[in-house]
Order: sequence, then structure tokens, then C-alpha cells
Amino acid sequence: MAVRDDTGRPMRRDAARNHQLIVEAAREVLSEFGTDATMELIASRAGVGVGTVYRRFPNKEALVDELVHLILGELDEAATKALARGDGTGLEHFLRVLGQSYSDHRGYARELVGRAGIERGADRLRRLIDELRRQAQEHGHIGPDISLGDVLATAWALRGIIETTGSVTPHAWKRHLDIHLAGLRSAGPPSDRPAVSTADLVRISRSTS
Repeated sequence: MAVRDDTGRPMRRDAARNHQLIVEAAREVLSEFGTDATMELIASRAGVGVGTVYRRFPNKEALVDELVHLILGELDEAATKALARGDGTGLEHFLRVLGQSYSDHRGYARELVGRAGIERGADRLRRLIDELRRQAQEHGHIGPDISLGDVLATAWALRGIIETTGSVTPHAWKRHLDIHLAGLRSAGPPSDRPAVSTADLVRISRSTS
């Protein structure tokens, strides 16, 4: 797919190459140093002048916006492919992809929740996750009482584990997810406490924006 400029026209080959270099460098730098990383460091990692970065992205917020939209697109594609499996294993597969994405983008993974301008993409991803949940239940891979809120709470926990342990034990989240998945598979009621409701999820999303 051609990289396009702000007018929607395809970029020149050299401009498209610089754009890709900047985005790839930003992913690495922000994952390592978080959103406090400077545009100068991103430019250095990309091997371009800082002026080239600013010509593509007027500020760091614009660059983070680009990265967040790219990641959401990747997760949307992963969830769609997982759903196409059709055998109920897609939910587990997607949660592992999600955990790896959080790990790969550890320094700015929190930007995937509640960031302004991503509401439509985030809502679509939640709907896909809910479809994965229903499919998993239909095939007996998770318990019948597991709600969307339960699945999203697992995702939130993954992000927290990765933010807390990622610099020391970058794979700790995988064991944590294994334990959660074992709980989701339980045939009996997982808890006598109420699940997070759809209305709760909306309020949670708004409170983190």
C-alpha cells in the first residue's frame, strides 16, 4: 500500500522511505524510553535529520497518534483473522497477539486506551473481541458465564504486568495469561461477584481519556 501525504496523494519514493524509517524508529524509541523520548532521538535512530521528522510530524503528539492508529489497525486485523478461524480458539490466539503487542510497545502501550481520536477503532476492536468471546463459548473453550468485561479485564491486567515487569522479566505476562486462560476455561461460575457491565466499560473508557 502506498504511503500518502496529508492531501491523500502518494508520497515520492524518498519521502515514503523517510516516513517509514521515522515510524519504525519511533516504535523502537518510544517502546524503550516512553513518550518522554525526544524527537531528536527518534531522528537519530531513523538516520534522518530532525527537520525531516518535523516535516512529517509537526509534534510528538502527531507521531504518537500515527503509531496508535497503526497498532489499532494491526490489532483489528489480528482479531479479524482470529475470528475467521471459526473453531473457538481465536480468543486465546488474539489475547496472545495483544500481549505481544503490549510488550513490543511497552513504553507507550497506555496510549492505546482512551486516547482522543481512536474511539471508533477502539469500539470496533471491542466488538471483535466480544465476537471472539461468544465464539469461544459456543465451542466450549471458555465458560458460559464469562463476560466481555472479564476478557477486557484480562487485557488490562496484561498491560499492567508488562508495564511493571517488562524491563526485568519481559515474558512474565505469558505465564500470567496462561493462568487467566485456565480460569476462563472453567465450566463453573468464575465468581459470585458481578461482572463489569457494558455501561461500566463505557465509563471506564471515558475516564481514561
